[in-house]
Amino acid sequence: MSFSEEQVLFEDTLIKAINKTSPPERVARLDAAKTFDAELYALLASLGVWGLGVDEEDGGTGGTNIEQLIALRTLGNLSTSTAVFCVVQYLVTRLLKDNANDEQKRKWLRPLAAGEVKASFCLTEAGGGTDILRAMKTRARKTDSGWLLSGTKMWISGATTSDFYVVLARTSEGKTEGVSMLLVPRDAPGITAKEVDTFAINGYDTCQVFFDDVKVPAENLLGVEGQGFRQVLATLNSERINASAVALGIAQGAIQYAARYAKERPAFNKTLSELQAVQHKLANVATSLEMAWSYLLETAVLDDEGKPVDVASSMVKLASSDVAKRAADVGMEILGGAGFDTSGPMQRYYRDHRLYSFAPLNDEMCRNLIAERYFGFKRAF
Repeated sequence: MSFSEEQVLFEDTLIKAINKTSPPERVARLDAAKTFDAELYALLASLGVWGLGVDEEDGGTGGTNIEQLIALRTLGNLSTSTAVFCVVQYLVTRLLKDNANDEQKRKWLRPLAAGEVKASFCLTEAGGGTDILRAMKTRARKTDSGWLLSGTKMWISGATTSDFYVVLARTSEGKTEGVSMLLVPRDAPGITAKEVDTFAINGYDTCQVFFDDVKVPAENLLGVEGQGFRQVLATLNSERINASAVALGIAQGAIQYAARYAKERPAFNKTLSELQAVQHKLANVATSLEMAWSYLLETAVLDDEGKPVDVASSMVKLASSDVAKRAADVGMEILGGAGFDTSGPMQRYYRDHRLYSFAPLNDEMCRNLIAERYFGFKRAF
């Protein structure tokens, strides 16, 4: 599919604005310092990026999945940590858009879409990621005034800098049923967020969050009591779609940078770009990249139309994470020792792309879902 004139202008404006506010040397400096790019966050708020996909009446800037993908791919190319933040942003705005009542939209969604506050999504725990339903130990006990929340969440993005959390906790016995979503202010008594020292996505903190008898008002229940996990499942296709766009942005950035380097790097009385082996490596990745991007756009349109995309979103996420891996590998091979230079982006692409081999659904589980629903095989886990 081709972009509209407005979408082309949006992408061009976004690229120019990001490069002006956070040029490559600034991104590298903040990455090395493990610092969130607050200036870029403010810029994107002013451009309406954080409200894409949210109706204007709810404080958003409207738009479809396609505008979100344009923003995500651009950020994956130019500022990988901010791109990961963007995936979380769109996940939480989608959860609020689909499940919040009018008062919750006014209180939580409007400022989030406007870029006035930040949010974290608290699902995973140390003993459970893909199998979180079996492993979930976080509990919310009902009280006269609401809920008493206790437990520990792990691998939570942005928890030290967010203003509120969407927390999934078990509120009654069961498996899929019995889990509820709660809106929890970051400054509520009993919350402690501790950053985990990670080697990638340096500009966006990864945290462990402790909830020690945190009082949550009854009106902060998001959606239907006991149906929180099912409500989250309804958003997972869009999360895979969005993660795919970031992975492809990383792949795009890696091969573009490698191609520029190959044109300038002398070797054997010519440049690297004149060597057939180099050309073929880049050509193969570029072909896979464009095919994955086309399928991603098609899948996003189907999702916008409300059509089933569970298989398609899994396929495109699997394809995109594979392209990102191959692009980062090829980029490092072409740059050689120069790829280890932390002032350049290649080592960052090489580190950051790995997130998407296991998140938001790991590649093996994507394959399981495809085998089960595309071929009709028995479940393999």
